[in-house]
Amino acid sequence: MVPVGYMAKRRLQKKPDWVKDSTVNEIYSVCDCVSKNFADYVKFWKHNGYWLFDSPEIIKHVAAQNGIDLRDTSLFFYEAHEMEFDGEHWRLWACDPSFKTAVSLPSTKQLEGFDVVNFTARTGPECSTLACTRLAEELGTNSHCLFDSFEQAWKSVDDGSFNDCEPGPYRIFAVYSVEWDG
Repeated sequence: MVPVGYMAKRRLQKKPDWVKDSTVNEIYSVCDCVSKNFADYVKFWKHNGYWLFDSPEIIKHVAAQNGIDLRDTSLFFYEAHEMEFDGEHWRLWACDPSFKTAVSLPSTKQLEGFDVVNFTARTGPECSTLACTRLAEELGTNSHCLFDSFEQAWKSVDDGSFNDCEPGPYRIFAVYSVEWDG
């Protein structure tokens, strides 16, 4: 797994109606579809080559410069597997080299689970297929709508479980919560 960066997310008040899995309490997906980012951040051009942020300080700086309130946000740190699945084969992928990328590691982090994200545009995260489709119910997830293990995520991607829901390629992310005073 490669450290890919941070994102501040708006706290979800309740799970969406379409998520019927009774074990899901709050969604910690990498994508913005359900677990909303603190802002439409791409327009500020402070993200790294993974289309996330290198540090919590950069998020705070962007928020301060643009009048964005971070009070009701949670901070997440992500790592991603070096391979992506195109529906048939696993292939190496890398960050966009046109952006400076120097991810700082958190001093402490709590693993919350593993997300599967599609990247058709090959830039930022698009859909977290577990949270954006009914796959969470079919495949089983934890209380954050994430897989409990990397092995469960890998097997579900490798066996084609995601092939008919959102277009690929698919990448596996480790999702960590990080203490923060946003």
